[in-house]
Amino acid sequence: MTQTTLITGASRGLGSALAEALSDTHHIIAVAKTTGALEELDDRIKAKGGSATLAPMDITKPEAMATLCRGIFDRWGQLDLWLHTAIHAASLSPASHIDTKEFAKSVAANVTATSTLITYVAPLLGQNGQAVFFDDPCAGQKFFGAYGATKAAQIALAKSWQAETTKTGPKVHIITPAPMPTATRRRFYPGESHSTLSDPHDEAATILAQIAPSSF
Repeated sequence: MTQTTLITGASRGLGSALAEALSDTHHIIAVAKTTGALEELDDRIKAKGGSATLAPMDITKPEAMATLCRGIFDRWGQLDLWLHTAIHAASLSPASHIDTKEFAKSVAANVTATSTLITYVAPLLGQNGQAVFFDDPCAGQKFFGAYGATKAAQIALAKSWQAETTKTGPKVHIITPAPMPTATRRRFYPGESHSTLSDPHDEAATILAQIAPSSF
């Protein structure tokens, strides 16, 4: 049976690199809002001899995520792996000047959508699947109020799920990747030299070796 991987936030950065790395052994279900970037990812996966299902969707739309997960169940019956790299990177701002709409977008994408996805994806992973979340511990740093607070809330959800499933599965991983030259990081650190940052493809290989070295 073909192994399946759902990657939310697959169009670029770490999500895209993970999709390419896993496409040798897994069918990739790639979710992102940017259709063009997903199509480019699909071309790279096909060039390697892999296969992908593209899902140009907004993870903040519960009905879209319900349709996605129902489609996964109808076609494959289950998931082997879920990698959640999707994130809304709010603009840096003093805590006293956070834009209300920007904060609402951060909560919707980073917290509410994560909670919704856990609810929908957990039955697909069952006892033997794996879920991976990616920490970015900047909560409490100056100007990171919106991003830091909602990212911390996302990881708190993941940690609770991890604690709750220790004996029953699925296995939940929380990993802190090395800094990479992604769009999110460029938004926070414009002008930063890329020479000190990890290549997303190298980081993807390291992460996959951590979560299941014998499976990939």
